[in-house]
Amino acid sequence: MSNREEWEPWLDRLAAERERSRTMGGPERLERHYAKGKLDVRQRVDALFDPGTFTEIGSLVGNKEDLPADGFVCGFGQVDGRTVAVGAEDFTIKAGSVGPGGSYKRYRIAELAVQEGVPLVWMKEGAGARMGKRTSTPARVPNDLEPMADAKGEVPVVCLVLGVSAGHGALAAPMSDFVVMTKQASLFTGGPDLVRAATGLEVSAEELGGWKVCVEIAGTVHNVADTDAEAIEMARAYLDFFPSSKYKLMNRRSGPDSGPRETPALLDIIPPNSRQPYEVRQVIDELVDERDFFEVQPLYGRAIVTGWGRIGGQVVGFVANNPAFGAGALDAAAAIKATDLIEIADTFGHPVVFLLDNPGVLAGPEAEQAGVLKWGGRMYLATRRLKTPKISVLMRKGFGFGLVTMAHMPHDRQTLTLALPSANIASMPAQSGGKTANLDDDTRSKIERAQRGGPYGLADRLGIDEVVDPRQLRNALIAGLDLAATRPRF
Repeated sequence: MSNREEWEPWLDRLAAERERSRTMGGPERLERHYAKGKLDVRQRVDALFDPGTFTEIGSLVGNKEDLPADGFVCGFGQVDGRTVAVGAEDFTIKAGSVGPGGSYKRYRIAELAVQEGVPLVWMKEGAGARMGKRTSTPARVPNDLEPMADAKGEVPVVCLVLGVSAGHGALAAPMSDFVVMTKQASLFTGGPDLVRAATGLEVSAEELGGWKVCVEIAGTVHNVADTDAEAIEMARAYLDFFPSSKYKLMNRRSGPDSGPRETPALLDIIPPNSRQPYEVRQVIDELVDERDFFEVQPLYGRAIVTGWGRIGGQVVGFVANNPAFGAGALDAAAAIKATDLIEIADTFGHPVVFLLDNPGVLAGPEAEQAGVLKWGGRMYLATRRLKTPKISVLMRKGFGFGLVTMAHMPHDRQTLTLALPSANIASMPAQSGGKTANLDDDTRSKIERAQRGGPYGLADRLGIDEVVDPRQLRNALIAGLDLAATRPRF
């Protein structure tokens, strides 16, 4: 018998084991899954990666118990030609719960992502820890949460919530840089049954942790998608703005709109009168290359717009007051989301452009109870500690602590501090501040006229580096980014 013939039974066994590992929960469960408009776990993984590039690890875990892949598919592949790791829960196997084998695989794929310096994507749809499966294992074993936590701040981490995600599995979301959920999904520490048993309260999964709760109210999730495919495409698009790890830098990308150009449309978008609202997203669209702006958390903390774009081919983060929402006054939710983006930019070496146009920090009982002082202070700390280049543009107005949070103070290590011609700053608005200080009407009027007089007094004292024609704002930003191009990273 030749060597080839002797190999045949071994290879047949391997092929059979691999085939078993790919059956997921079987035809009936898969059909119920598809009927909800969802992709199965392997379709999700294939949609993430460039065709034919996925390499699975741990595929045979669970076969002895007839639990294909133990309900967790993981491995690595190429996303736009770059290696990315993935860990994906299979709801058709024990409701995607975390068994011993799946826990080891979670640990391994997170460990590999950190060790090899590649981005990590989680795909979540699972019921949390699998009851009764850990009691036979030693207590002192590695916990899969540990490398998941270690990945944060080392490599880009994206989490897609594509169905019910509860308990242990749900903890991937707060440990990720960017979280997307579909409108069918829900995310919570404990599901409706647990809530009922613990409190007697009857609540649906949607009421407890549906997308409106997670995206609009709690801010646990950044963006929402209609379908699995849309969420996965959002993950691919997000990763395009990031290096593989914090130790690598993004190269500038040349393209048809990566060179200097004027932005005359800003004269139509931005009213010189600081009391008139405008939509700052329109400003960002004019500034970025090819109008390609990836917004993060558009439905949360709406007084600030945050996201990623390219200017002159360079990836930058944006933190922009939005006068279209509450005059752009900073509230706790806006400060929380801005702080997140600033800290991620600092981790991965991205410059940050601050577009300042606010009347200060929101005042009042509700704002104080929401923690606006705490979170506004945290935002300032993140801004102050930002090691990457920062460029602050005073669009029209900046008052008090709202000014401080937006990186527009002298000696705050800005690469550039700019202002548009109608802009001005002060410790507080003349009318409200004058009343607080018991100033008479004539004095308040004089102060208000001075505040509306433009930034020239400030420019005369070098409180700003330059006053910029709005039509030249993009070019001024490109010049600032060029200036900072060789700044030491660490």
